Amino acid sequence: STGINAEYGDYDGSAHLFQTDPSGTYHEWKANAIGRSGKTVREFLEKHYTDEIAASDEACIKLTVRALLEVVQSGGKNIELAVMRKGQALEILDIKTVEKLVEETEKERDAEAEAKKKAAGKS
Repeated sequence: STGINAEYGDYDGSAHLFQTDPSGTYHEWKANAIGRSGKTVREFLEKHYTDEIAASDEACIKLTVRALLEVVQSGGKNIELAVMRKGQALEILDIKTVEKLVEETEKERDAEAEAKKKAAGKS
């Protein structure tokens, strides 16, 4: 069957993320991805998402970037991010901000991988 999947957010005292599918059914998510490679991103989010991360703007945005870097090859130029906050208009992050986030996230990811290598070598 053909049709369209869509995601939309709402805020009624707490944030909500919904996905609709071509049949018209909808699902609510804490974190989700749709589209090409959506399954890979969604699995990453399921593994790494916590309520503590969701409570922090910075941590939540970095988790999103990290999840997208699982499937995006060329860094920030192929990532678009929009942030929804209580009482504010939807903010679409500019490319310089996204590229900075990607650079920070890649450094953190590399440092974590190096620390794991060192820890594995000591055991």
